[in-house]
Amino acid sequence: MVLRISGSDIGEFGEAPMKALNDRVQTSYPIDLYIDARDVRGASIEVSCDWAEWLTSHRSELRSVTMLTGSRFIQITAEFVRRFASLEGIMGICTEPAIFDFTLAEALKLDS
Repeated sequence: MVLRISGSDIGEFGEAPMKALNDRVQTSYPIDLYIDARDVRGASIEVSCDWAEWLTSHRSELRSVTMLTGSRFIQITAEFVRRFASLEGIMGICTEPAIFDFTLAEALKLDS
């Protein structure tokens, strides 16, 4: 599954993004979640905490999480989320778009 996000998030969407993902991650097998955040400029602490809580509550439905960050600030935020959600063993943070795109393309080949 690929989640592409952009802009700044200060909570204006509330729980809507997480609710939209709920049905998609509740499958009979764990999924690989790819988060393309290369165009994210910022996220509030509250939003980061909300995502960490969502990831924690769906941990059993996630085989892996790979997140591409576009700035040092978002990389630090992603590292916080990874620690807070206890995803150290399954969440990778990528800072190079070419590597993320290649990894995603390879994963899509395996699924087809």
